[in-house]
Amino acid sequence: MLVHFRKIIEKTKRALGAFDTFNFEITRGIIEGAVQEKSSIIVQITPKTMEYAGTETITQIIKSIADNQGRGIEIALHLDHGRTLEEVKQCIALGFSSVMIDASNKSFKDNIRLTKEAVKYAHHHNVFVQAELGVVGRGKKDYQKMILSPEEFLTDPDQAQEFVKKTKVDTLAIAIGNVHGHYKMEKGAPKLFLSVLEEIKKKIDIPLVLHGASGIAAGQIKQAINLGIKIINIDTEIRMAFKKALKKSLKDQKKELDPRKILAPTIEEVKKVVRNKIKIFNQ
Repeated sequence: MLVHFRKIIEKTKRALGAFDTFNFEITRGIIEGAVQEKSSIIVQITPKTMEYAGTETITQIIKSIADNQGRGIEIALHLDHGRTLEEVKQCIALGFSSVMIDASNKSFKDNIRLTKEAVKYAHHHNVFVQAELGVVGRGKKDYQKMILSPEEFLTDPDQAQEFVKKTKVDTLAIAIGNVHGHYKMEKGAPKLFLSVLEEIKKKIDIPLVLHGASGIAAGQIKQAINLGIKIINIDTEIRMAFKKALKKSLKDQKKELDPRKILAPTIEEVKKVVRNKIKIFNQ
């Protein structure tokens, strides 16, 4: 069932899984996987999913599955990588209890300004806000740059302290070597700069978020949790599981015309990813 983000983050002993969804099948896989593990989770959408599926449509799909298949667990609804105040306001109007305003590509000053605006609006509506500081790279170019010059990407601990103090943000996504996207899955996810995480945690006392966590070794994830990571985003591995299952289904069922039979295996594969991640996050 859907609950406010506050309710699950306050009683999370280790780390919460935050899983991106795009459609009905992936949403079912995420929620049913969490039910099987008896674990609270965050289900989240991005602006691109809002454009693809329609914000209200995908929100209603999540709510319906949460209220039915997800009755046995607590689920929070979150906007991932919101780009504008308009997107933030749209999701808040639909009942999201947490939203992200991602201005990490802007100057430090502009990131603070836009985040403060989002916080002011969201807090007025009893909604949590996540922001991002540092550069969580995306794709081949950022991956290669980070391998050569990681210091350009990492969150500065002193800036993190100043940012949280000035914005009053509720959760903070940080850059400690993590990268978004599929490219790292081919080349190997970079190792996390855990010493940077340790310094950030000393300076701020709000839940820290690890984006781009697909492909990162379980041992590194567990160390990051021990040092203060409280929310872990998984997207790419879910996409890969969906695609792999769909390709196999189409190959094995060449004459099948029933989309329900073709798509059913994708739900099971997404479940496997979610269950495995939850096991790691709870250890």
